[in-house]
Amino acid sequence: MRFGVFYELQLPGPWGPTSERDLFHQALDQVALADRLGIDHAWAVEHHFLEEYSHCSAPEVFLAAAAARTKNIRVGHGIRQVIARYNHPARTAECLSTLDVVSDGRLDFGIGEGATRLELHGFNIPAREKRAWSLEAAGAIADMMVMTPYPGFEGASFSMPARNVIPKPVQKPHPPMWMACTNRDTIKVAAANGLGALAFSFVNPQEAATWSKIYYDTIKSEACVPLGHSVNANIAMVSAFSIHDDAAEAVRRGQEGFEFFGYAVNALVARDATPGYPKLWRDFKTLQGDRQQALIEAAKRPGAVGDDRAPGIGTPEDLARHIREFESVGVDQIIFLQQAGKNRHEMICEALELFAARVLPEFKSKVFAREAKKAAELAPHVEAALKRKKLRPALAEHEVPIVVASSSSGAVVNRGKAS
Repeated sequence: MRFGVFYELQLPGPWGPTSERDLFHQALDQVALADRLGIDHAWAVEHHFLEEYSHCSAPEVFLAAAAARTKNIRVGHGIRQVIARYNHPARTAECLSTLDVVSDGRLDFGIGEGATRLELHGFNIPAREKRAWSLEAAGAIADMMVMTPYPGFEGASFSMPARNVIPKPVQKPHPPMWMACTNRDTIKVAAANGLGALAFSFVNPQEAATWSKIYYDTIKSEACVPLGHSVNANIAMVSAFSIHDDAAEAVRRGQEGFEFFGYAVNALVARDATPGYPKLWRDFKTLQGDRQQALIEAAKRPGAVGDDRAPGIGTPEDLARHIREFESVGVDQIIFLQQAGKNRHEMICEALELFAARVLPEFKSKVFAREAKKAAELAPHVEAALKRKKLRPALAEHEVPIVVASSSSGAVVNRGKAS
């Protein structure tokens, strides 16, 4: 089992003059600590205009800063908005490769499409087209990181002429690719495209087992045709995270932030919003009432197990039991949602240190043997999947369209024999 930390960079109001500055710097301190503790991944989202819920609109900058402060932890786009109206695919490929070079081959690349009207309407993206446009762009981005030169593209969501997109990434053929998944359908889409599944829904072990079976059955089937130039057969699932030797204290420190995360996800899709005048935290607190104190009191009862606290919030032993359940059904990585709501920086750091001391060693000791066994079992299926992928033909020099300099009308493209 691998472990990650996850950043929406949530910032419930009201905000002070240094609120955003403090949020970013504390998050970077947490990533640096996670690296020292032996945690495997640091993931950052890309969202736009989602006040209070996510102030992480330029994850490439955040992840570059994280890479500069760390040595071993992998930095991941979880996810990058790949549709061309968010980010032109060539710019995404350039940013990804640069970050992979800067981090010395520690980048993971998750793709996403956005779900809220604030984002989709803000960039004039039709909701009915977002899945197709996302996959179209992601396939092109993978080609851009691999091909010299990229032969150009005419598609539904973007077009561009032949160009050599540079730099190229350190990892070959390109960084591992993932896809955001929220249900059984998207789990199957990820597997059919040879992408790792970033499961951003909170499911119980029974549902996780179903997702895992769907995912790995698809990876092993003829339906798997890689979108990129490699197969990243992995399932990562997000989990609440707040641990303390006193379960009630763990609830006090982390449950409210976790519940705000869930509330905000739904509210941003289902409720009206007025840009510049966010009300997520205010409305959440009104709806929550006295629930927080009731959960704390429930956790104080001896042997409290059936209370309403989120799995991942409790004692180190509670968390270890939670992880074992997901490990047993084939989940490959647990991503901790530790920075949520108004969870406090110092308490997040204490919980990470407690995790590293009391929980991590059990799983760290067997990760390499587990992964080697899995790789051997999947090797023939991965090989078969890669053979099914239709590669775009490389252009010989005489086939590359010449870009002709012209003093009168700017650049004129001679298309030559390229198609």
